[in-house]
Amino acid sequence: MEFSLSQIAQLLDGKIEGNTDSKVHKLCKIDEGESGGLSFLANPKYVPYVYDTNATAVIIGSDLILEKPVKTTLIRVENAQLAFAKLLEIYNQVKSNKVGISKQSSIHESVKIGENCYVGEFAVIGENVQLGNHVKIYPQVYIGDNTKIDDNTTIFAGVKIYSDTQIGKDVTIHAGSVIGADGFGFAPVDSSYSKVAQIGNVIIEDHVDIGANTCIDRATLGSTIIKKGVKLDNLIQIAHNVVVGENTVMASQTGISGSTKIGKNCMFGGQVGIAGHAMIADGVKLAAQSGVPSSIKQENAVFFGSPAMDASEYRRSTIHFKNFDKIVKRLNELEKSK
Repeated sequence: MEFSLSQIAQLLDGKIEGNTDSKVHKLCKIDEGESGGLSFLANPKYVPYVYDTNATAVIIGSDLILEKPVKTTLIRVENAQLAFAKLLEIYNQVKSNKVGISKQSSIHESVKIGENCYVGEFAVIGENVQLGNHVKIYPQVYIGDNTKIDDNTTIFAGVKIYSDTQIGKDVTIHAGSVIGADGFGFAPVDSSYSKVAQIGNVIIEDHVDIGANTCIDRATLGSTIIKKGVKLDNLIQIAHNVVVGENTVMASQTGISGSTKIGKNCMFGGQVGIAGHAMIADGVKLAAQSGVPSSIKQENAVFFGSPAMDASEYRRSTIHFKNFDKIVKRLNELEKSK
């Protein structure tokens, strides 16, 4: 699609410096600018590129002072990064604005489908499923019986959603994720294990984003709950009966064991592991590869390491560990001097 710079400036409440009649049809990086491309400048490190970029137009901050003339057209806005992010979102919506039900999909006759929905090839939708308005179901998705998916939610290719799952509005689930598989429940019997039936479900509230190949297990009883605004990266494991609080974010390969309750506004780095039945307070930050064996009750605490400990204590311990060899040598010398 092609847009004039005047259209874009109006959309972003910006002012044009240069050719108002120019048109763009793609987005590009400022250091890889091309004719017909629209870029942005927010990081001061990239200022030198604005003078020679081949991009047709560049979005820049209204307060940025340039030292020499540029050959590109400028669109000045209050915040260049936020303005470009807005454009990316609009572009993404236009690009993925699919509507219609593929004849190659399999949809049970009891399914209720809202307005302007999309269901792709080889998607399978079970009994008594409800799809809200503007829901997008990409090819090869499986949606189990009695699942409810609310408005403006997108389920990308290959996602598997087990029965009785509830998904809110404006949720995105990326390719390959599995929602509602059995929790890891087994009871030891003699020298083997007996499976404990997992009869609960998964509830995903509004504005949640779930990365590719992430797994969220159904509860043994009750619900595994992902509250509104949560953002999960790729390759994350959320076990049965876990509750993840509002606006908490987790990076890739994090694993949360069963029945753990995580507060709101927490931030977990990659490969964080949390033991089962723990309570994590609001605002807790866990550095990458932190291993948490028990509850963290202090709100907004920052923890490092495995087992995880307070950040300042961890830093001091790290310094001591670096000096450990010297300390051992000193001890050996002291013993020899006796």
